[in-house]
Amino acid sequence: MKSILIVEDEQAIARVLAAYLRKAGFDVRQAADGPTALTLFDSDVPSLVLLDVMLPGMDGWDLLRIIREKSACPVIMLTALDDIQDRLNGLNAGADDYMSKPFVPEEVVARVNAVLRRNPHWTAEGEGKRYFGNLVIDLAAKQVLLNGAKVALTPRDLSLLLFLSEYPNRTFTRDHLIEQVWGMDYDGSDRAVDLSIKRLRQALSHWLPETGEIRTLRGMGYQFWIAN
Repeated sequence: MKSILIVEDEQAIARVLAAYLRKAGFDVRQAADGPTALTLFDSDVPSLVLLDVMLPGMDGWDLLRIIREKSACPVIMLTALDDIQDRLNGLNAGADDYMSKPFVPEEVVARVNAVLRRNPHWTAEGEGKRYFGNLVIDLAAKQVLLNGAKVALTPRDLSLLLFLSEYPNRTFTRDHLIEQVWGMDYDGSDRAVDLSIKRLRQALSHWLPETGEIRTLRGMGYQFWIAN
């Protein structure tokens, strides 16, 4: 059974979300503040975190940053704010999705299922490693190594990198990447692709440029370029 950690200080909202998620077949744990959430997270990493932005003591942005330092667990941000900059901040910080209050509980369950369906495009069995200079993509271990060190990536960013690396020197439009990596049920902005590419470039900043890079082809899309 997949587990969901709800981090929400408004108990009425937390109870409703928990009830709907349990009805949908999830194991649910709840926390009303950051420290409690981290304790529950560390004791048994959940399948997904529903994270409120406005929390007492430690806000959701700080908690998301700490989670991302230790795990690629999917995170959906919950907030009463419906500002585009907040959405971009959340996606840029590594959130997998973003929902504004008030929301319909059934939609939250649908978003949870959608995010959990977005599995990285890899084959764990029968394949080994891809070598791109000092960059190594270990398919069996589901890891990306740079100069021998593991690169921490969100599930979405890892999925995008693995997809692009399957087709070196081929250009993909944002729409194509949304369809292949985010999924047909994704209803957000294609700006998410740009933010994911930006995070990948930052994470791979020490990849030897003479070996390869993620290129932007203006008016066309993105390319995982490698030297021939």
